[in-house]
Amino acid sequence: MSDPRLAEYLQFLRFPSISTDPERKGDVAACAAWLERKLTGMGLETRVVSTAGHPIVLAKNAHQPGRRTVMIYGHYDVQPVDPVELWTSPPFEPRIENDVVFARGAADNKGQIFAHVLGLEETLKEKGELPVNLVLLIEGEEEVGSAHLEEFLLAHREDLRCDVIAISDTGMIAKGYPTFTYGLRGIGALELKVTGPGSDLHSGIYGGAVANPATAVARLVASLHDENGHVAVPGFYDDVAPLQDWERAAWARLPFGDEDLLKVTGSRELFGEAGFTSLERTWARPTAEVNGIGGGFQGVGTKTVLPQKAFAKLTFRLVPNQQPDDVMEKVKAHLRTKCPPGVQLEISGSHAGEPYFTDPQSADGQAAQRALQRAFPGKDLALIREGGSIPIVNTFKRVLGAETLLLGLALPDCRAHAPDENFPLANFFGGIGLNRALLEELAG
Repeated sequence: MSDPRLAEYLQFLRFPSISTDPERKGDVAACAAWLERKLTGMGLETRVVSTAGHPIVLAKNAHQPGRRTVMIYGHYDVQPVDPVELWTSPPFEPRIENDVVFARGAADNKGQIFAHVLGLEETLKEKGELPVNLVLLIEGEEEVGSAHLEEFLLAHREDLRCDVIAISDTGMIAKGYPTFTYGLRGIGALELKVTGPGSDLHSGIYGGAVANPATAVARLVASLHDENGHVAVPGFYDDVAPLQDWERAAWARLPFGDEDLLKVTGSRELFGEAGFTSLERTWARPTAEVNGIGGGFQGVGTKTVLPQKAFAKLTFRLVPNQQPDDVMEKVKAHLRTKCPPGVQLEISGSHAGEPYFTDPQSADGQAAQRALQRAFPGKDLALIREGGSIPIVNTFKRVLGAETLLLGLALPDCRAHAPDENFPLANFFGGIGLNRALLEELAG
């Protein structure tokens, strides 16, 4: 606690900057204002830019001709804390135990982005300038889909032009292992609603004579996979880019396997698409998942009701070469074909994002690898993909024409989005060193 860098980090974590909660709008704005004061005090030209939602914090140094321009992106908004009763300590009162910080936002993304901020500050204090032209963009809506960021990028495209983008909002494969993520899965989301009778019906009087919407939803959900875990939607795998041989070999050597995955997830056993390892399935294969399902009586005890309607919420993680619009149309066609008689099926779309893949052996990719090894010496470098989605990465590429380097600092058990989110101090301070090394390596 005597380290002023740690004290500031904990102060940053105390802001309940929950972007999805309208009652926290003032807290989100206060967090952005705190960041503005911090960055301005470091000598950066800083401003808070209003959007139709939550503000964006933008900072730059004095750009010099002939220097490369590097954007660093992160977000200061956080997830809700529910269920709050499962937290060991209050989520916005940071607790340090065994050199690990516990708080909402500790890893996602306040700890990771603030490590970059402190790295910038140390370089500026020591050398008086940065080795690159900097664009620092910290938004307040990542946890609600970055709803207004693309509009901001388009409106300020020329001012935000850069050669490469660095993001620390992913993870390390294991403790102490520097990790470069060069691929992300895309996503497509759908919600289906099945309606049957005009109202809930007595299941004894009408059961067997009227189609049951809950049963129909169950049949639709079951139709998404075969017995081997393959997605059974016709054409679903048509455009899937195959794994490269070097990837399979490299991932097989990683210090994270099935036993680690069982421990992290708390699952009894692993299951997935036959013919692939667990890491291959989560990083490089597409999936169909049920995120929510319901219909009928949900209370205590029994109510013999035939529900009027039922629903399911689905997401599909996609891999390189798959296009969300194309895949979603195939899924919709499949569901309509499989819908049983006697009910009406409504399908509504939600958010979507393309998969991302960049060459880890490009010049900037190699610079990132050198920086990671400088910041976390003594361990082999891990080159991985991740199963999650960061749609804004593709937006950056489309609007600004720049590739993104994903240099994660969170551990597999960081519990992002869950109670007792945490971030090791070793990774926090390592992230400060990573920022310094990265800008030097990217400067060329």
